[in-house]
Amino acid sequence: MALLEQLGRLDSARELRDFQTEPAQMRAAAPGKVGELRLGFSLRDDRSVLHDLYRVAPLLVQQALYWDEAMPELPICSIISIGGGILQGDRYRIDITVAEGACAHVTSQSANRIHQMDANYASQHQTVTLESGAYLEYLPDFTIAYRDSRFINHSDIVIAEDATLLYGEMMLAGRKHHHADERFGLDLLSVAVAVRRPDGRKLFAEKILIEKGDPTIDYPAVMRGYDAFANIMCLTPPAVAARIRDRYETNFPPEAPRAISGVCRLPNDAGLMLRAVGEETYDVRNEVRRFWRIVREEARGRTLPEEFLWR
Repeated sequence: MALLEQLGRLDSARELRDFQTEPAQMRAAAPGKVGELRLGFSLRDDRSVLHDLYRVAPLLVQQALYWDEAMPELPICSIISIGGGILQGDRYRIDITVAEGACAHVTSQSANRIHQMDANYASQHQTVTLESGAYLEYLPDFTIAYRDSRFINHSDIVIAEDATLLYGEMMLAGRKHHHADERFGLDLLSVAVAVRRPDGRKLFAEKILIEKGDPTIDYPAVMRGYDAFANIMCLTPPAVAARIRDRYETNFPPEAPRAISGVCRLPNDAGLMLRAVGEETYDVRNEVRRFWRIVREEARGRTLPEEFLWR
């Protein structure tokens, strides 16, 4: 899909109807405010390589590194934003393709900061494609939505039936140690994902929508006073999903838990979803890491080194 068409789809979202004012400093989607990143991984000589790289600032990836001792064939790419965070009027597109039999790990250099806005909004569209037998860990660091920020993100995922994707979104409810009114002081956070097979068959779609003043945020079945949360999808064949589910233990301590997490099945035998909430980012990371380790062991027969941390 062409960039302008993707941006147009996001621009027409109903939740953005009140945020169409053009920024006074520079119009939305002006040159320098549209970042593009395309990553293509393929298998060559028993090792996966980053064979296709296209980047437009403020998004960039420099090169693939191979520093995971447990999976020396795994290329690791860190997405770098040279703009210091997402600003009003920014428009980003990220495309990731993993070819047949290849593997990759994609993360971000640091937390993704969505700055305060007084006009318009910021948007991001992602396309992730996994061919037969491919394996991808796409785990960006936390997204921190500052007070009065507006951000919409839509991800389209196309995955073969025998491929495995570990894809996650981790969010922090503002700069909680900066100002008291930062906690869920955002204007809008809209995160959607749609998953389908290469033949076009739709598996499921999900959308998280948080708006300022939403009274349901601290309901017991939502955030219940916690400040960090994660939704981590493991799209994988049913046999692998069953083994992961059998091994993952729900974390729900009876008294004052710092984090709560659990796994549920996704529709149409698509895989599993981990949901976790915690007091701090490191509490949620611990739950994600526990799930991540099991996924890698069951899907690839490799472990997760203790040194493999988000920077």
